[in-house]
Amino acid sequence: MGGRGRSTRAAAAVGSLVLLLAGCSLPQPDGTSLPGTGESAGSSAAPLALLPDTNVGTPPGAEAGEAAGKTGGPPAPASPDPGSSRGRTAKGVTAYFVLVDDGGRHGVRFGCNDSLVGSAQAGGAGDARLAAAIGALLGGEQQPGKLYNALGGARLKFLSGSFDGTTVTVYLAGTLNPGGACDLPRVEAQLTQTALDAAGAIRADIYINGETLADYLKLK
Repeated sequence: MGGRGRSTRAAAAVGSLVLLLAGCSLPQPDGTSLPGTGESAGSSAAPLALLPDTNVGTPPGAEAGEAAGKTGGPPAPASPDPGSSRGRTAKGVTAYFVLVDDGGRHGVRFGCNDSLVGSAQAGGAGDARLAAAIGALLGGEQQPGKLYNALGGARLKFLSGSFDGTTVTVYLAGTLNPGGACDLPRVEAQLTQTALDAAGAIRADIYINGETLADYLKLK
């Protein structure tokens, strides 16, 4: 009995020692300790939501640099040089011809029941516009459609022209060969309206060989 009691006490002591060691941390060679078996292995770990982000991100300032590069855009195209040919493109002009006996159906009715009709022509820049417009009447070229030019048989040339902001003045020289009485109002209407339109004037003074157009036509 004495021996059995001592064996029982010794076993109890060994069991207590095991329990005591189980509750302690075991030292490690690097000075750290492993958690004891009675301690939860993850109890001291920070929640995952609080852990620092370890993903490799864009270096600071890189996004700003990319944004600056994207918003810069290509350089704006340079505007045309005012002195280049592109800046001096000549605008077309309108010369006026006659639709005989049209009665105003396609233009302004005048004279012998005719119509005065505008026709686009090659133009010029600045003062050359007036010369280009009058020259279209004096050139004698065949006109499209049924347009008639009462100045087609004339031998007139453009001398000069001017515009004072209200009145356009045109000087012609040569001879006029009208084809009949109805050609007289046609010549007057064609020259007058063509000069007005080319200069943007409200009045036209036209001279042939130094005489006003009205006086010159009276002799025909």
